[in-house]
Amino acid sequence: MHIHILGICGTFMGGLAALAREAGHQVTGCDAGVYPPMSDQLRALGIELIEGFGADQMALKPDVFVVGNVVSRARLGDGSPKFPLMEAILDSGARYTSGPQWLAEHILQGRHVLAVAGTHGKTTTTSMLAWILEAAGLQPGFLVGGVPLNFGVSARLGVGAPFVIEADEYDTAFFDKRSKFVHYRPRTAVLNNLEFDHADIFDDLAAIERQFHHLLRTVPSTGRVVVNGLEESLARVLNQGCWSEQRSFGALVSDFSAEGDASDFAVLQQGRVVGRVQWSLSGQHNQLNALAAIAAAEHLGVAPAQAAAALGEFQNVKRRMEVRGKVALLGQDQGEVTVYDDFAHHPTAIRTTVDGLRRQLDKAGKKNQRILALFEPRSNTMKLGTMKAQLPWSLEQADLAFCHSGGLGWDAEAALAPMGERAQVAGDIDCLIEQVLAAVQPGDQLLCMSNGGFGGIHQKLLAALALKAG
Repeated sequence: MHIHILGICGTFMGGLAALAREAGHQVTGCDAGVYPPMSDQLRALGIELIEGFGADQMALKPDVFVVGNVVSRARLGDGSPKFPLMEAILDSGARYTSGPQWLAEHILQGRHVLAVAGTHGKTTTTSMLAWILEAAGLQPGFLVGGVPLNFGVSARLGVGAPFVIEADEYDTAFFDKRSKFVHYRPRTAVLNNLEFDHADIFDDLAAIERQFHHLLRTVPSTGRVVVNGLEESLARVLNQGCWSEQRSFGALVSDFSAEGDASDFAVLQQGRVVGRVQWSLSGQHNQLNALAAIAAAEHLGVAPAQAAAALGEFQNVKRRMEVRGKVALLGQDQGEVTVYDDFAHHPTAIRTTVDGLRRQLDKAGKKNQRILALFEPRSNTMKLGTMKAQLPWSLEQADLAFCHSGGLGWDAEAALAPMGERAQVAGDIDCLIEQVLAAVQPGDQLLCMSNGGFGGIHQKLLAALALKAG
């Protein structure tokens, strides 16, 4: 089969392309501003990439066009279509489908699908679960919205029955407004957490809860639903009806709970110690992610002790507290400035990421080291300003905060005013770097948070710091 993918450089569609190629299909694709790292990965697989969405791509005559949710019926200022290829597909009557639908029909059918859903931690938990199953010899397939360092790729078919997938609640396509995860038909479903997000497509939290319940409706009676026992929103979802075995985690009375620090803790099953996780990760959010993965893996017969031991070898995911470099200011051995890259963009994720770093520093006896939080409100929800009032709360544990306000339709300075002199705002990356350089001190931790490339700020910061160090 020849498939042509519209929007191929996104993390999900790029992963789908890699799976299709591995499965023996001919794969081509297009995107606006074909960009690395996904473009490099796809070209290495022999996948032809085309710049833009021109109607001339109809000449490829694929068996089916696979349409990403970046594509719409939008019009430009002159009235011409933003996506001429999509208009040509519709006009010609050519066969087309969504990415999740194609994946369900050609990759997931007949597999034991383990789907990880939630507002936060999907990528990390999916990666943990895939690694646990790999360590147990189950050779799972997976599709992750990031690159698990244990595997070095974001997707693979695998040879065993299990297939682990990051289950996104974002809509499927412009012609299918259901959440992506409704297509996956999991036998094991993880509901990691649930907060309001994606304000561009959901009116309120209840609308997202409805989609989560649609997911529950697809889990068979012999399946398992793994649910965070700390989340009231998920309790409401379950109360709408659940027809499968349930396992809870997180709360003291849950099936799976933890005792100890987030980097070294005992795993309890119904109050009894059944394993121990000792790893380099920090933050309660990662402790909860681990419990979710352990509970899901048990559904496939992996003992919690075995799962916990496997997590000791878990290397995290690229762009999750990833150290991009260190620079020693003024030649001081103890004065290294560390630059991190993290994917956090929702206020809750920002708060847990900053808090996790603070706890990590405190535990290491570095309480005097400052955290400088650099972030850009880049997601559709944040661009709309829906959660701007939560930003000061999310940055409480940061000593200083620097916000890139370029492209926002709301006043970032006003939103961050409760932080006083601890917060600064810049309209472009170069100005932001100047602000940071004026404030940075030996030993500072520079935490860069964005769900985009952040204008290459990490390397620019490291270069500027090296110049400052002389």
